[in-house]
Amino acid sequence: MKTLKYSFALMATALIFLSSCRDFVEPNVPYKDFDTGAYLRTIARTSTTLNFFDLANSKFALTIEAVDKEDGKTVQTVEVRVRHRRLIPGVGLKYTPANDVLVKTLQASDFKTNTTSRFLRADIVVTAAEAIAAVGLTNAGISGGDVFEFRLVLNDKFGRRFSSDNVTTNVAGAPFYDSPFQYPVSVVCPSDLAGTYAFDALETFCGKTYSGSITWTAVAASPGSYTVSDGTFGAWDKCYPDSWGSGNVRISDACGKLTMSGADKYGDSYSMTFKSATATVLTFSWINTYGEFGTVAVKSNTGKPWPATLK
Repeated sequence: MKTLKYSFALMATALIFLSSCRDFVEPNVPYKDFDTGAYLRTIARTSTTLNFFDLANSKFALTIEAVDKEDGKTVQTVEVRVRHRRLIPGVGLKYTPANDVLVKTLQASDFKTNTTSRFLRADIVVTAAEAIAAVGLTNAGISGGDVFEFRLVLNDKFGRRFSSDNVTTNVAGAPFYDSPFQYPVSVVCPSDLAGTYAFDALETFCGKTYSGSITWTAVAASPGSYTVSDGTFGAWDKCYPDSWGSGNVRISDACGKLTMSGADKYGDSYSMTFKSATATVLTFSWINTYGEFGTVAVKSNTGKPWPATLK
């Protein structure tokens, strides 16, 4: 019993000591002196591509929200800067100009209240024409696949500056913040050639001519590419006969330039030569590495003419 009392006394002493130590160190964190920053939350990406075929009506457009300790009222200006980027095969990226240039400036008065949040919001709209002129190019110098890099710079009333070069990864990319300060805007060439088409085989390697139908199916992972239901456009069936089977041949539309790639079930690869295109008829020749060939005139469907940009 004496041993138990002694042990209990030691335990009680330890508990008293620990409980007294718990409040011994009082953290002295000067929260009131903490500096706070500001960022631009992306509310809506209204337009983040430029249509190569319609630059006159293309634009870069965003809705942004200024987030700071005064609900957006510390914002003085937001600079919208831009530069042009092109990937040159075998060389690398070429920037025009080397450093981004100012294309537009938002003032504090451009930020307005809204019914969704307490923070002030503003719209950014830069037309393709404004961006092209700012980087010193013309429409003739723009190609499909080019990229315009837009960068925002927030200047506040305390003389501070916030942009992509001093934003944290979390603020830039996390869904809650979504404040990258930088937006790549690609020059794209929309393509809509999927469908089932009637065609006339004008020439084949066996000398036969005939009519048929062909289906072009869009490849989801490769915009502008279409698998064709028969890379020989029925020529095997008419000349041998043989079935297309498991062949995988694509026709790709790169800003209007048509190419053919892929192989048939025997491993022979395919290519094509563009002949002509009107609103109603697209004519081209195909050939494979086995030596088989043909020329087809593919007819457009009602209400969906062939694009005038095909070549």
